[in-house]
Amino acid sequence: MSQQHGKRHWGIGILVGCILLGANAAAWGQVSVGVGVAVPGLSLGINIPAYPDLVPIPGYPVYYAPRLGVNLFFYDGQYWLFAEDNWYYSSWYDGPWYFAQPAFVPDFILRIPIFYYRRPPPYFLRWNRQGPPRWGEHWGRTWQDRRRGWDRWNRAALPPRAPLPSYQRQYPRGRYPGLGEQRRLENRYYPFRPRTPEGRPPMQRAPQERRPFRPQPYRPSPERGQLERQPQVHRAPPGATPRPAFRRPSSPARIGGRAPQVSRRPGAAAAPQRNPSGPRGRPQQRNEERRRGRPPG
Repeated sequence: MSQQHGKRHWGIGILVGCILLGANAAAWGQVSVGVGVAVPGLSLGINIPAYPDLVPIPGYPVYYAPRLGVNLFFYDGQYWLFAEDNWYYSSWYDGPWYFAQPAFVPDFILRIPIFYYRRPPPYFLRWNRQGPPRWGEHWGRTWQDRRRGWDRWNRAALPPRAPLPSYQRQYPRGRYPGLGEQRRLENRYYPFRPRTPEGRPPMQRAPQERRPFRPQPYRPSPERGQLERQPQVHRAPPGATPRPAFRRPSSPARIGGRAPQVSRRPGAAAAPQRNPSGPRGRPQQRNEERRRGRPPG
């Protein structure tokens, strides 16, 4: 009777243990993936209740989450998620997620063997599980030509793994911070920065700020009819001798006499002009005095 009683207690203990394990697995099984239209910086429909257990992949500087039902990895200070045939990245385990174009996905993320994908797509299953997916067949010839050599590297000289952001463990679903709080916590508890530019693909740029309008200084406008005209400048062709500036000669009426006679012979000097008003007076005045019988004076 005692043996039967002991067996009954042993069976009850096993049943309770299975229930507890099932409850724990159900808690992690609440992770759901429902990716629709991915908007940068917003939720993708992936709900991870708490900081995941990350395990290093042997021979790779990458971690993966074996207890989750999603393809979640950690590399070079970033979480990487493969869902609905697209790659997303974030600095926190539950987003917000940013879309990563295929041309900017790091090489070591592409080199992860299919075996470590917790939810691989169906077309992955026809490839070797010990090797990486055939991204060239998936993304096309153009991508393959641009990323030649992504599946070849020196296995004896692997870069060190980035430290895990374990400070995020104290921020489960109920205390999960917003985007601004995330940046503040990163700067305080996680000073690590990527070693290579490929570790953080470029995010979408913010819209450029409009430059403020700056009024020009006040300039008085000229009155009507008094607009200054710019003199026309005649440019001589290159190599030609510049001509002297043309000056219009003054009229004889302005100088009070006739224009001087200039000889057409080259080198001839102009004839001197007689001054009608000499020291003896004008000619008309002398003739009038002779008529009156006065001596010219």
